[in-house]
Amino acid sequence: MPRMIYPAILERGAKGTFGVWFPDFPDCVAAGTSSEHAIEKAQSALAQAIYAYAEKDVALPAPTPFEQIEVPKDCDFIAFFAVTAEPPDPSERVNVYLPKSLIARADARASDMGMSRSSFFGLALTTTLGIFGATGRLPGAQALASFVAATKLPQKRRKP
Repeated sequence: MPRMIYPAILERGAKGTFGVWFPDFPDCVAAGTSSEHAIEKAQSALAQAIYAYAEKDVALPAPTPFEQIEVPKDCDFIAFFAVTAEPPDPSERVNVYLPKSLIARADARASDMGMSRSSFFGLALTTTLGIFGATGRLPGAQALASFVAATKLPQKRRKP
């Protein structure tokens, strides 16, 4: 899913504070002691709100165009700004058949890395697909060696 851009409102709060709220996420707010601090916290607040929607399997709202936003009269409005958000990529359960010895090696490596089996396979796939790139071509020896080094998988040695 592509990144989405949501409008946010920066307003002046009480006692020199600043607040941010999102018209499309009524319960999503952030505050800071400076406008920069409030804007920085707004990114995290929006990410948390989007994650909460995903956990509840609720569709994300479409971003409201800036020209359609009505600022309340009691708001000490400073500025509109946009916050980008990347919606979570939903997971899907898959069944694969692999040799038991390979699963045992993967489980051991996942445990060493403090990961679950699913997380380890996801990391391996993401890393491998990142190396192969959009072309899907096999990498050169140097790229493959980099992958092996990055994942610290044991290299098989040829017998002399």
